[in-house]
Amino acid sequence: MNELSEHIEKRPKALFVAVSVALVAAIGTVDYLTGYAIFFSAFYLLPVGLAAWFVGMVWGVAISVLSVAVWLVGDFAAGARYSSLLVPIWNGAIALSVYLVVVKTLVSLRKLQEELEERVRQRTRALSTEIQERARLEKEILEISEREQRRIGHDLHDSLCQHWAATAMAGQVLGEKLAAKSLPEAADAREIVRLAETGITLTRNLAHGISPAEMETDGLVTAFREFATNVSQMFKVKCEFECESPPQISDAASATHLYRIAQEAVNNAIRHGKPKQIVMNLSNRKERIELTVEDDGSGLPDDWEKNRGMGTRIMAHRAAMIGGTFSIEPNPTGGTFVKCSMPASAATKILNDNSAE
Repeated sequence: MNELSEHIEKRPKALFVAVSVALVAAIGTVDYLTGYAIFFSAFYLLPVGLAAWFVGMVWGVAISVLSVAVWLVGDFAAGARYSSLLVPIWNGAIALSVYLVVVKTLVSLRKLQEELEERVRQRTRALSTEIQERARLEKEILEISEREQRRIGHDLHDSLCQHWAATAMAGQVLGEKLAAKSLPEAADAREIVRLAETGITLTRNLAHGISPAEMETDGLVTAFREFATNVSQMFKVKCEFECESPPQISDAASATHLYRIAQEAVNNAIRHGKPKQIVMNLSNRKERIELTVEDDGSGLPDDWEKNRGMGTRIMAHRAAMIGGTFSIEPNPTGGTFVKCSMPASAATKILNDNSAE
């Protein structure tokens, strides 16, 4: 209905001018042919309303006057006779007053409608601008978060790992000196070296988890495998990554979002579900890239749909940024099942869009 109204209103005003005049002529002809005894003045409201609504006040008044004139002339031509000239003048004045009231009402309603439509358009533009600004800010926040994570990962790798390495070397030198003097503390020095080397391994794994290397197709699969290994070692949980045929992802941003979604899902499972096993799967399914993370932990709480945490909202937002969908639900076999699905063409599209900019 709204589309039909908009289509009609797009017509030029000259068309409605011609139509309203033609209607007055047609109604006047029928009025004349049916005789003056049949009251036809109400039918003139159609061209009057058409002129007032689609053309404006001036043309509405003009059609009102024309309608009264045609009506009276038709009655006289049909043989109407009045006892006094005041009778047709009075009848015409009453009809003209009714027409003018209708014109005034329709013009006022049209003005109110246009003002309301303009307010709706302004509000729509404001909401659209606000949504775009919010999306931009959310994107910037995620980009800042990624940059900070990469910085922290580099600091861990370049600074803390080097510090651990220096500590291990100092402990080794100390152990050699103690061993040369046949002192029993040499064993303690060797233990310090072992702990330092363990710290190097943990720090390096943590750095790779925070800031993985290349995040395109091959790099993403490698990052997932390293992440699964690190989780298994650090949290004593059996964490596996499955990927029979690696999907083609040429955009590093899309790959990073998929990796962060899996990372958050695994961390949530470890923190809240206390699982014994976690399985991550990356696959191609009907021209879509699907990432799933399932565990055998305690599952979701009863009120999880009402009280979704920040991590869940961030995962959903990351999925939306790559044109995908996100869902989290109880696993039928126990635990939690997280799924992110995106079009296989989205990564290439995102890459092309960024190149065009």
